[in-house]
Amino acid sequence: MTANAVGLALLILGLALLIGKIIRVKVGIVQSLFLPSSIVAGALLLLLGPEVLGRFAGPWGENGLFTEPMVEVWSSLPGLLISVIFATMFLGHKLPTAKRAVKLVGPQLSLGVSLASGQYVVGLLLAALILVPTLAVAPMTGALIEIGFEGGHGTAAGMRPVFDELGFGEGADLAVGLATVGIVGGIIVGIGLINWAVRTGRTELVTGSAKMSIEEQKGLFREDEYYSAGKMTSRPSSVEPLSLHIAIVTVAILVGLVILEGLRWIEQATYASVMLDDNTPLEIFAYVPLFPIALLGGVIVQFVATKAGFAHVIDAQIMLRIQGWALDFLIVAAIATLSLQAIGENIGVFVILAVAGIVFNVAVFLWLAPRIIGRYWFERGIGDFGQSMGVTATGLILMRVVDPQAESPAFEAFGYKQLVFEPFFGGGLVTAMAVPIIFLTGVWPLFFVMLAVFLVAVLSGLFYFRPREMRDRAEWEKEKSEGREPARE
Repeated sequence: MTANAVGLALLILGLALLIGKIIRVKVGIVQSLFLPSSIVAGALLLLLGPEVLGRFAGPWGENGLFTEPMVEVWSSLPGLLISVIFATMFLGHKLPTAKRAVKLVGPQLSLGVSLASGQYVVGLLLAALILVPTLAVAPMTGALIEIGFEGGHGTAAGMRPVFDELGFGEGADLAVGLATVGIVGGIIVGIGLINWAVRTGRTELVTGSAKMSIEEQKGLFREDEYYSAGKMTSRPSSVEPLSLHIAIVTVAILVGLVILEGLRWIEQATYASVMLDDNTPLEIFAYVPLFPIALLGGVIVQFVATKAGFAHVIDAQIMLRIQGWALDFLIVAAIATLSLQAIGENIGVFVILAVAGIVFNVAVFLWLAPRIIGRYWFERGIGDFGQSMGVTATGLILMRVVDPQAESPAFEAFGYKQLVFEPFFGGGLVTAMAVPIIFLTGVWPLFFVMLAVFLVAVLSGLFYFRPREMRDRAEWEKEKSEGREPARE
């Protein structure tokens, strides 16, 4: 494969993303569903590629309108870009004060961990009792709900090398398909829940109707709006700020790579020589991908920068722009190379997992959130619901609808929770290690571990955080009933 072929493949991705944005601006149904332009672009390339157009006899050949090198580049791209996304997650962020972070993060973390660990409980139980014995699928299917829903397209596509190495290549296609269902379903179900909450008085900041402006539906800013994309932390005469931040991201990824290779070396030098019953070596880190360790690399780089006194050079907004670019291109490439044949051959498994995941997420949100979060339970909980259905951006969109001016602590609490949550679930260490653990030990060991985590998360919310949160809610409602303006904090 030549450098020109790689460059052309990237150019086509960029063109598709622009066309996807134009469709988002011009087509009403796409706006009402709040579909990201990257999903629209990926669907367009999927239709014009080997999985759809290429299956019809015609002058375009088996790869549709594209060449085989283009498709190969797109297939490899998600596994590379996912490390960029995770490496940037904590770069440029300041740690909150301990007192306020603990107050806000407790119930938020309880809800988030309940949703994430519960997706494993549901998926593994379905795999053990229904999918494996009746549909003869691999036990690793039990991890797909969390990978596709909580992890999203980035994690689903980033796990493809692991699935391929473990002989479950169709698992990556199912996970990417579930991620698409999760994002679309998260927006549709989330907006439906918001309108229900507004009508029944469960929201505190939005009354009447929950709607976004035309500009927001199109995903554009008005001419009179201003949004900072980042600050200049380096003089361009020395190095372009964007180049500097990309260089810092590469250092974080390299730190993660060194850590991962070190863990693999230790594994090979110690317990990897142990053979399981089927003569499979007892290896875990050999199957762990780079991206969750790249997140740890980002934390280390940020910590060193803070201690060394140059943390001000790392701007969180520029890191967010780099992360957003990587995620957009990743989603386009992942959907463009999605195997519809693999989903079609496993359509029963796909439908069961999708329905089970959606029902579980809605049930946990509606039952647990009002019981463990005091003030603004809906505004704060809907973000975790959105994240559990797709990606963090889905949760942020839903929070923006119910708290357009960021008057509640929803965004702050959600951010604090991410600092503890992201290293483990939704693409973190637990997500990365779940599939090889299932491959090595079967369904039940991980099921019981995740069941224990789920119960601890739920019970800690109900019996530890609930009393304090309910006192806050009662005091707040008393202030309102007495005609006083309650504090927003």
